[in-house]
Amino acid sequence: STAVCPKTGARVGKGEGFAELEWGILSQQGNLDASKVLVVTTVHDSQVFDGGVEEPWKSLMEQQEKDGVDDDGTNSQTPFGSLTQHDVPVDIIVTPTQIILVPDETKLPKPSGVYWDLLSPQKLAQIRVLQELKKRTEENLGESLPSGPDEVLPPTASRNRKGRGGGGRGGRGRGRGGGRGRSSGRGRRNS
Repeated sequence: STAVCPKTGARVGKGEGFAELEWGILSQQGNLDASKVLVVTTVHDSQVFDGGVEEPWKSLMEQQEKDGVDDDGTNSQTPFGSLTQHDVPVDIIVTPTQIILVPDETKLPKPSGVYWDLLSPQKLAQIRVLQELKKRTEENLGESLPSGPDEVLPPTASRNRKGRGGGGRGGRGRGRGGGRGRSSGRGRRNS
C-alpha cells in the first residue's frame, strides 16, 4: 500500500489494480470468502492518514499536482482516484511502531468477484487467467459479459524465455552449480 486510512481501511496501492484483480478472481472462483478473509498491509507510520476515505487520495493528489499537470488538465503521474466498487479495504495496518485494527463499524465493505464492466479490454488481453475466467463465466451464463473502458497501459518489461534470471530453468539463479558459495567455473581461469 502507498497510503491507508485507519478509520475506513481505504488504501491506495500503486495504481495498477492487480491486488484488486487477484481478490476478484479468487472470490469469483469461490476460493476466497470476502466476508471472512482478513486483509493486512504493512506501511510506514507516515503512510497512515486519519482524514477519512478521501484523505489519502487528497493529500497524495495535491502533491502530485504540484509535480506537474498534462496539457489536457489530467495528471498522468497520479494513479489515484476516488474509491471504486472494486477497491479492497484493509482490516489490519502494521507499521514499524503499531498495529492498527480498523473498526468494523467504520470499515468499508469488501468487493466480491470481478467487475467486468470496469476491466479494460487491454488489461484483459494481458492476463490469461482472466480471459479463461471470463470465457467460462460467459459460457455458464449463456451471454456475453460487459467490458470496461479502454485504457493505455504502462509499458512492461520485455520478457523472453532466454536469460530470464531469477532461478528458473535456463536462468542465472541458483540452479545446478550456481548456488551460493559455489563457483560454476564460468569466466575464471585457473592458472
